[in-house]
Amino acid sequence: MKNHSENIIPHQHKINLAARTIKKGYGPVLLWFTGLSGSGKSTLANAVEDQLFKRGFDTYILDGDNIRSGLNADLDFTDKSRKENIRRISEVGKLFVDASVITLTSFISPFRDDRAMARTLIGPKYFVEIFVDCPLDVCENRDVKGLYKKARNGEISNFTGIDSPFETPSNPEVYVNTHEMNLEECTAKVIDYIIPIIQSDNA
Repeated sequence: MKNHSENIIPHQHKINLAARTIKKGYGPVLLWFTGLSGSGKSTLANAVEDQLFKRGFDTYILDGDNIRSGLNADLDFTDKSRKENIRRISEVGKLFVDASVITLTSFISPFRDDRAMARTLIGPKYFVEIFVDCPLDVCENRDVKGLYKKARNGEISNFTGIDSPFETPSNPEVYVNTHEMNLEECTAKVIDYIIPIIQSDNA
């Protein structure tokens, strides 16, 4: 199949990221929350967004509810589809960053190579990996959606932590353990890390 990318010529828009950053008085960042199902990614992402929003920052969360049910509704949970899922999320995240929106993504994203690809695509300057760590048995005991039970019963295949691996981040910018830290502590740790980054981007 012929590659048509050679016919795509990007238009140089007059209003760019630099202009948006100057207008807002702060720069964008993409917070990539990764961890097992049930680790507390979405809960933490929501708490962090709430704190940022109250401080006057423009924010948006990308998660399974608004991505898997729409843009990526055609993808399953095979390794190939997981990779494509992360690629599309990364492309959307890149657009949000260009719009100077503080973006929070909450996805298991189990493979290191896929997260590295996201970092490269979005840009290391704007990418903050947050490892939401929690022991598998604790995640199973929480099992809010009943997914682990279904995976154990063979009703769901390729489930991370059961019959599909989770590759832990080797050097995340922020590490939180939701089994040992409460929500307020985890939220504060994330906020304390990113606020200087956001503010320094317009220095």
